[in-house]
Amino acid sequence: MAVNLHDYANQLEQALRESDEYKAIKDAYAKVKENEESKKLFDEFRETQMNFQQKQMQGEEIGEDELQKAQEQAQEIEKDSNISELMAAEQKMSQVFQEINQIIVKPLDEIYAD
Repeated sequence: MAVNLHDYANQLEQALRESDEYKAIKDAYAKVKENEESKKLFDEFRETQMNFQQKQMQGEEIGEDELQKAQEQAQEIEKDSNISELMAAEQKMSQVFQEINQIIVKPLDEIYAD
């Protein structure tokens, strides 16, 4: 009988949604959205990040002014406890994703591990 990997992926998605790490992100983001200043800072920083990514993908240079603005935004974000909590929760979830990825690629690693 053939294994349907998509079924397992959907089960993993559901397990992630039920995880403490996911719930921590969801709760932390709700706090950011509830606070007008936190939400504004967060949205501005995400927009800056997306612009940087887009420029990098297109091979464009990021200007000094843009870098300075990003650094100033980062400093403001560090002072915001709501955003700091969200970023810490995101880091924990990122660690979970890295661990899951290591598990997923293990069969391929074993093939090439001569």
